[in-house]
Amino acid sequence: MSNVHSDTVGTDPRNPLARLAFDESAPLLEVEDLEVEFRTRDGVAHAVNKVSFTLEAGQTLGILGESGCGKSVTAQAIMGILDTPPARITGGEVRYRGVDLLKLDEKVRRRVRADRIAIIFQDALSSLNPVFTVGWQLAELFRQHRQMSRADARRRAVEMLEMVGIPAAKERAGDFPHQFSGGMRQRVMIAMALALEPDIIIADEPTTALDVTVQAQVMDLLATLQRELQLGLILITHDMGVVADVADEICVMYAGHAVERADVYDIYERPAHPYTKALLESIPRIDQKGQSLTAITGLPPVLVNPPPGCSFHPRCTFARDRCTHDEPPLYELPGGRRSACHFWEEVLES
Repeated sequence: MSNVHSDTVGTDPRNPLARLAFDESAPLLEVEDLEVEFRTRDGVAHAVNKVSFTLEAGQTLGILGESGCGKSVTAQAIMGILDTPPARITGGEVRYRGVDLLKLDEKVRRRVRADRIAIIFQDALSSLNPVFTVGWQLAELFRQHRQMSRADARRRAVEMLEMVGIPAAKERAGDFPHQFSGGMRQRVMIAMALALEPDIIIADEPTTALDVTVQAQVMDLLATLQRELQLGLILITHDMGVVADVADEICVMYAGHAVERADVYDIYERPAHPYTKALLESIPRIDQKGQSLTAITGLPPVLVNPPPGCSFHPRCTFARDRCTHDEPPLYELPGGRRSACHFWEEVLES
């Protein structure tokens, strides 16, 4: 794949991105103290609360947590596709190569989404337009954003389908989304995300509703493409097994907070937050045949009325009085990892 950013996009005066001073020495993506709230009839829900992380080229960051913890909202805030209202970004920065995307006007932000950052949604069938063929939808990206002719755009669409492993791509380009299996539709979504050669791919639950074999195929494809193209990949999931083999670093979220950030090996070997530890203990293991599954007691908090102090304390086996009124910061631990737990040393030793 050619380096479109440095040849065509970056020098075309008609492209608003050409006017931005991207710093190629800066991290690929920096999210700092991001805050998102939803104004509802029941009150204000703080869906994302001071979430921070960094993504480098060629790195895979896994964002983990239960449903409703703020993973997808974080992704949508980065992409600039939150429904406003009811959502509103109330604080923080999202910097791509040193440029804060939250300060850009919508026209420029739209081009960043097209050229630099792409997203793969979890439900491919509802994300693809049912009345157009997949080839037409792929080709439309090249016609609109690269001003290609119809013939050239269709040729590139077929090449993208071949790249993601669609058999008989030239013929299948004329098929509609409902004529593909779930796994093949997800491959089409990956092709669409990669079509304009972005630097960052956000994969939001890319293996939802797929069987285990197809899950493995999709994850292998993502990992291979990420490695070959040196993409920054953000993988959002609630399944810790999905990211075990592909992530370099993991950010664990709970109730809108990033409660632990660490290298993938540190997370799996010695978690430093009670929530991460509980998630790992709830995974079924083949060496525990016949034993009861471990479950996290209680329910995640209602975000319009979260508990005081640490949001996890009502469900935490390490909780003390301090946890009920003193919200923990994201402590910096030895080795550069972070944990939002007052008693992280005790968790590490357990």
